[in-house]
Amino acid sequence: VAAIKVYYTHLIVYIAINLMLFAINMLTSPASLWFYWPLFGWGIAVVIHTLSVFSSGFGLGADWEQRKIQEFMEKE
Repeated sequence: VAAIKVYYTHLIVYIAINLMLFAINMLTSPASLWFYWPLFGWGIAVVIHTLSVFSSGFGLGADWEQRKIQEFMEKE
């Protein structure tokens, strides 16, 4: 639950900041669009964060840990 809360905070900040950057870009230099660079770069981080929160850490969640522990115990 804590990870989902942090994710939604990250998403809200991402949206708010990028809307602000869009507004600044349109007000100061609408002929030269630059707002999409941080939107794209940070967007990659948001996608990675989304996958890590909602897909059990790319398959490395608690189930994976338990399987690996069991595997190591069986070897010994």
